[in-house]
Amino acid sequence: MFDTANYYPERDGRLPELDADELTSSALLQRRLPRSRVVKAFNNITPHQLVTLARPAGAPDRNALPIAGDDADAKAEAAGLLDVLGHDTVDIGTLADSWRSEPDTPVYIRPYLGEVPALNVEDFLRWTIGTPGIAVPAARVGELAEAAVRRPASEARLPSRD
Repeated sequence: MFDTANYYPERDGRLPELDADELTSSALLQRRLPRSRVVKAFNNITPHQLVTLARPAGAPDRNALPIAGDDADAKAEAAGLLDVLGHDTVDIGTLADSWRSEPDTPVYIRPYLGEVPALNVEDFLRWTIGTPGIAVPAARVGELAEAAVRRPASEARLPSRD
């Protein structure tokens, strides 16, 4: 099962386990769905760039995306799907490490878009449709994920609504 979501308290309501940083949102999902094999993926890129940045395997400008999970077979299956969809994969660790690709981290959205204008959520999503995106190679995704500093999940904020 892919966890493509990110925790935003103002949208999702307060979740004590997440606000206390006891778990990541993906680890909480795994706990709530114990028979599933959760892999965090697709949460750090917008849908349009997922399509426009797809390239065949071996292309010099092939894009990469991070994944995290506790089940090695599930991560291998996820990597296979990402490959079919035209993206390389960077394994950033377990579900406990999945925060490395969440909002306000270096690998979250901005590397794939460049300079992002200050817009509300709806205008931002419209803006991304007109933006082809920037391919981020696997080595760079790994560097960005490694450089991430964990912030309290309770601080995640949606763009302001005008």
